[in-house]
Amino acid sequence: MARRITPSQFNSMIRQAQQKQRQAVDNYNRAVRKARQAVDDYNREVRAHNQRVDHAIANYNAKVSAHNARVRADRQRRRNELVRLGRQAATPQYLTFRVSVETVQQSYTRLEQHAETTELDERFAPYLDLSEREAANSAGVMNALLGETPELSSAEPDAPESELTPVLNAISGDLGARWQGALYSLSPRNPDAARHFCTSAREIVALILDKKAPDADVATAIPNCERTPRGTPTRRAKIRFFLRRKGLDDSNLEDFVESDMENVVDLFQIFNDGTHGSAGKFTLVQLQAIRKRVEDGVLFLSQ
Repeated sequence: MARRITPSQFNSMIRQAQQKQRQAVDNYNRAVRKARQAVDDYNREVRAHNQRVDHAIANYNAKVSAHNARVRADRQRRRNELVRLGRQAATPQYLTFRVSVETVQQSYTRLEQHAETTELDERFAPYLDLSEREAANSAGVMNALLGETPELSSAEPDAPESELTPVLNAISGDLGARWQGALYSLSPRNPDAARHFCTSAREIVALILDKKAPDADVATAIPNCERTPRGTPTRRAKIRFFLRRKGLDDSNLEDFVESDMENVVDLFQIFNDGTHGSAGKFTLVQLQAIRKRVEDGVLFLSQ
């Protein structure tokens, strides 16, 4: 016999069914909202990712464009400086240094031709670009010493801001301090500015070689390396040690770095020998060119 349901029980059953239906609808709506939120979050992450990618690409393209512009500028600057230098008559005062500058240019030309005819590893690319800048700087400082205004100069020769300072600080705090002292001495008001600056810079070059290429390490890595009369590895041997450690062992690059460093050292020697201008000191333009030559040269060596 079927169980009879009272009206109140029937109404209760209806309410329970309606409540379950509302709960089911609420659960469904909650799930839909959660799914929509997940989709929104995903889309937001996608948009943010795409923005980061676009930003990274834009930054990369900007850096590439800036780099290419600098390379083109250095190439044109080197050409312009060589044209200026070609118009200058050789003077006994700077004859040795001019020969050194010409050696740098010949060495760079060989390096450039080697790079064009040989598939060098892409790791060489930044050093080839820096080599061209060095070649331009060497011609520029020669022109400045001979009275020509170089194409590129800094605002003030003794300005303390320098991209070389943090590089030297990373090697040794003492190197960074020495460089700041060298810059301080390069004041146009200092009649012996160039000699003081180059004396300090020469010490910095020697310290970089000693710290980053100790004699014992070079002798161990290259047992048959060239040696000085004292029996220690030469600067060229230390340069080869640097290049091998970076996987850049190439005789043409080695030749250029050696000729470039020799040119910087020859510049130092001018002032150690007391070779000065007729007024006993150098002009603002000459001091600017000297700083540019030495600053970039030491940066080149440290890199």
